[in-house]
Amino acid sequence: MSATTENSANPKLPIGAPEEIEAVPLHPLQEFWHYFSENKGAVAGFFVVLFLIAVALLADVLAPHLPSEQYRDHLLQPPAWQEGGSWPFLLGTDAVGRDLLSRLIHGSRESLFVGLIVVTISLTFGVSLGLVAGFFPGIIGTIILRLMDMILAFPSLLMALVLVAILGPSLTNAMIAIAIVLQPHFVRLARAAVLTEFSKDYVTASRVNGAGIFRLMYITVLPNCMAPLIVQATLSFSTAILDAAALGFLGMGAQPPTPEWGTMLSEARDFILRAWWVVTFPGLAILISVLAFNLMGDGLRDALDPKLKRS
Repeated sequence: MSATTENSANPKLPIGAPEEIEAVPLHPLQEFWHYFSENKGAVAGFFVVLFLIAVALLADVLAPHLPSEQYRDHLLQPPAWQEGGSWPFLLGTDAVGRDLLSRLIHGSRESLFVGLIVVTISLTFGVSLGLVAGFFPGIIGTIILRLMDMILAFPSLLMALVLVAILGPSLTNAMIAIAIVLQPHFVRLARAAVLTEFSKDYVTASRVNGAGIFRLMYITVLPNCMAPLIVQATLSFSTAILDAAALGFLGMGAQPPTPEWGTMLSEARDFILRAWWVVTFPGLAILISVLAFNLMGDGLRDALDPKLKRS
């Protein structure tokens, strides 16, 4: 069919002009990736996080040695490329002859486990309290908000230290303490989102149709509040890793011989000048993982927040 024949079917177009092709709307996942991929730092962070997850899942396969196995003939051996090093111990050994690379690999499992548990606890209880505070803005909401203000009044690490001192030093108690410290951020976000959504027509229609309070909270309102909560959960993941490492360094988190990055730093602080590798590599692992989650969180914010989407 010629262009003239096509244009005759559409009288609004001038003779000889091609018809406009209607834009096909993007799938939500395609739209998300479009905005997310515009932030190159977020994409890099995303792939680093995927790499960390893969290393954590395959730690038993990837680690050349057991994390607690001691080689008494290789105490504080330097990395393989340095004089005195050997390739069986690629990143060197610590003060009792344990392979540093193996402990770092298994430490990724510990750190990601801490982040996952802490974020799950904080998200679950924080969102529930935020929903209650938003739906009951009277006395109940005021009490919840004042409790969160009391937690936020203390520096987060100091608050976590106090809670661990009360509960006892262990990785489990450290995770509980960090989850309590991070909870106010989720409470405030959830409450603000509820107050924004509560006056909209779909919520009013659901109430008119007889929806109960729990259905309104968790089925009607909560799914429309998830974008900022997902971003906060990603950023809290990095905070949890950093706080757990700090508690481990202070002797209040994971206890030796657990291959946790903060505990590894604590054990190596007496050898900073003699053996730089026992401090440098755990510190780099913490830095890279925290930076990756922060970059990915920034990308999620750009992709999920409609106000930040560029046309």
